[in-house]
Amino acid sequence: MDRLTKEQRHKNMSNIKNKDTGIEVRLRRALWEKGYRYRKNVNTLPGKPDIVLTKYKIAIFCDSEFFHGKDWEDLKQQLKKGKNAEFWIKKISRNREHDEEINKQLMFFGWTVIRFWGKDIKNNVEQCVKAVEETIFELEVDERNILG
Repeated sequence: MDRLTKEQRHKNMSNIKNKDTGIEVRLRRALWEKGYRYRKNVNTLPGKPDIVLTKYKIAIFCDSEFFHGKDWEDLKQQLKKGKNAEFWIKKISRNREHDEEINKQLMFFGWTVIRFWGKDIKNNVEQCVKAVEETIFELEVDERNILG
């Protein structure tokens, strides 16, 4: 049984956003300040990435720890102890599978995929930007090597 009323649960769940979340906005601002221009929530790409650096063919996802199953084995054990365990385990397992499918599709089309956990963005956005910059550098080096 849920601790909240149906109306309270509905209000909580309706407040969970799927775009322009705090972590996305924070990372986007940091990238913009560094001079990186991007598109957001590009629905022509598989998975509708949160941030897309089209110039470099980089798709960035900002994943919440709960819904995308960070430390999945530990989280699964916690969920087993809670209410509606079967639903949540199935849902998050499917989210994880879907994330992997999206990664494979994007890579097949020649995109580089970067996924950040929300807490990593919140706690150290500069490190996330640095990871993006290192990826860009590697892609540019690879392109120079190919072109000779």
